[in-house]
Amino acid sequence: MPPGGGKDGDKDKKDQKPQQKKWEPPLPARIGRKKKKGPAAASKLPAVYPTTRCRLKLLKMERIKDYLIMEEEFVSNQERLKPENREEKNEEERSKIDELRGSPMAVGTLEEIIDDDHAIISTASGPESYVSIMSYVDKDLLEPGCAVLLHHKNNSIVGVLQDDADPLVSVMKLDKAPTESYADVGGLESQIQEIKESVELPLTHPELYEEMGIKPPKGVILYGVPGTGKTLLAKAVANQTSATFLRIVGSELIQKYLGDGPKLVREMFRVAEEHAPSIVFIDEIDAIGTKRYDSTSGGEREIQRTMLELLNQLDGFDTRGDVKVIMATNKIESLDPALIRPGRIDRKIEFPLPDVKTKRHIFKLHTSRMSLNEDVDLEEFVMTKDDLSGADIKAVCTEAGLLALRERRMRVTKADFTSAREKVLYRKNEGTPEGLYL
Repeated sequence: MPPGGGKDGDKDKKDQKPQQKKWEPPLPARIGRKKKKGPAAASKLPAVYPTTRCRLKLLKMERIKDYLIMEEEFVSNQERLKPENREEKNEEERSKIDELRGSPMAVGTLEEIIDDDHAIISTASGPESYVSIMSYVDKDLLEPGCAVLLHHKNNSIVGVLQDDADPLVSVMKLDKAPTESYADVGGLESQIQEIKESVELPLTHPELYEEMGIKPPKGVILYGVPGTGKTLLAKAVANQTSATFLRIVGSELIQKYLGDGPKLVREMFRVAEEHAPSIVFIDEIDAIGTKRYDSTSGGEREIQRTMLELLNQLDGFDTRGDVKVIMATNKIESLDPALIRPGRIDRKIEFPLPDVKTKRHIFKLHTSRMSLNEDVDLEEFVMTKDDLSGADIKAVCTEAGLLALRERRMRVTKADFTSAREKVLYRKNEGTPEGLYL
């Protein structure tokens, strides 16, 4: 029987363990020529012969040392003489930081700083979050209440918005003064005198009020029927004064999210203080200043909160020395009594319908550049008993000019003024025929 055969041979086979495979290096995944290990041939030092210690070897090594010193000087000079390399390096570092920073999609508010690397932030769309502060953020600029840039995924702070003023507030500031002046305001001598005493004089000559022992008015409200020159007078004030002029419409203070309206009011007065002396003009204040009442609507309550913040800014603990407020409205009877009480609004200036003298002045202003025919007698239109406001008189003159232009005439006749007056009065009465309702 052959060796290893039979039962004994089978037993030996069972006792044998499967042999482990020898370790084999993985197949090279690199495509192309294999890169040699070690330094490049250009930077490799030459071999020094003879190898024994002798003076010849010392001289050769000193020569290699001189060459290395010269090479080091050349490299340092290249770095020093080529600033564009440094700029490229800075640009590369900036691109790396931008990659780390990602796309900052959200702007939040810093509520509290926990330590050097963590803080609590809040966003308009969600609750407060405990997030980390990236190492490249300037910690000196971080303070509670400032606007910060947040990472689009993990909400970590990646930057600080230094100019945290609301963009709406920056739009409010007038960079170019209006062209209207006090000479363009027809009549209204007493109103101009009052607004000069209340707004301009405290900013230009505050010492007069100190000598008199009184505090200058904080603000004025202009009220009257539409078209009597309230906004026009505010434009004239902006034209005459050298102070910073902020203008806003009351409806702009009504925002979508809770707390945005009061925040906008605070930002507006903060910017006014930074650029003091300044004048804040709020047109159509009845949009947010109506009387308070119990409401189930969240929008109405938010409008009332905005008005409460405005009340606090007008007469709170903070003094508003060089900030004057001008408000304008057509319906002063609908305003909240707390808004127009003395201490917040010290002067109430009424703009009535123009009398005969004022009408004559306004007609002369608007017809000064018009070519009038000889049959036009402005006194006839001035002496009428119609309740024409300043805007209505301007509309009559414009309409008369358009009627003459339609017939290709360069002179305006009396018939043009008559038909223009009838048309303006018809539109003012909303098309209601006279004598229909007795």
